[in-house]
Amino acid sequence: MIPDWLEALRAARGKEPLALVTVLSTEGSAPRRAGTRMTVTTGDSVGTIGGGALEHNAIDQARRILAEPPGSWRVQDWPLGPLLGQCCGGQVRLMIEHMDFDPLGWDWTDYVERRKAIATFFAEDEGPVTRFPAEHVESGVGPPLPPRAPRPGKNTIFIEPDDRRMHRPLLMFGAGHVGVAIAQRLPRLPFELSWFDPRPNRAVPGVSLQDEDAMVVCAEAAGEDAAVLIFTHDHALDYRLTAAALRSPARFVGLIGSDTKRARFLSRLREDGVDARRLTCPIGIAGIADKQPDVIAIAVIAQLLTLDTAA
Repeated sequence: MIPDWLEALRAARGKEPLALVTVLSTEGSAPRRAGTRMTVTTGDSVGTIGGGALEHNAIDQARRILAEPPGSWRVQDWPLGPLLGQCCGGQVRLMIEHMDFDPLGWDWTDYVERRKAIATFFAEDEGPVTRFPAEHVESGVGPPLPPRAPRPGKNTIFIEPDDRRMHRPLLMFGAGHVGVAIAQRLPRLPFELSWFDPRPNRAVPGVSLQDEDAMVVCAEAAGEDAAVLIFTHDHALDYRLTAAALRSPARFVGLIGSDTKRARFLSRLREDGVDARRLTCPIGIAGIADKQPDVIAIAVIAQLLTLDTAA
């Protein structure tokens, strides 16, 4: 998943001036996390740092900095209180920069696309922002950039969050109507989809055609952060996948089905000695009775998005 701001930055390269707004840090209640970005041109903006008065003012400041030479930047602290007419009560530190599209030949945006952490260096009155691979900082190896040695109290190195921590692995078994409806809604959402189906006639884009045994192996290998969704064309295969996923440390194991299907599966899982306490069946947040695939998809995605906050 390539962020909107990154696509906009690449589209603007060599064509029009562009400002990049980055949330460097937050304190207290804030609308977006550190590392969130948006791009601003003279006539458009892409992405969001949370909307409202904060974003309105950030866009205004970004367009002002476009009048400065490429590489110009500002760091600004915004209290989210009476000054902005917002009631969040926290504080956000923003960096606003007029992008210099020639960062000494190193395209850090490729690194971002591969979800590798970036170090952002900026020093007071010492020229433009510089970026380099974060592992140079984390390992103590001297980075190739910036060319000057940092001076205490006069510089900041900001290690941007690693996007891999933001995207939950999602293993989805079944390319029926519900699977397709879920997959269509996942772009721009924090999931890394691996999608499987054994049927050659279900050659839907994005689906990996695997035989049933291989799918069971995949389910059993799900990692502790993973979510597993099971809705194949075959109840017997559903059972095999459910038992395999429950033997894994997966964070979430969800099975589509009725209360009757749930009862039958639970009885069989007990007979087979499989701990089914982590099984969620039916899937989707409670209170939504509509069974249309699109509705089920939204209910299931909403359920998955609650996993980090669930007790």
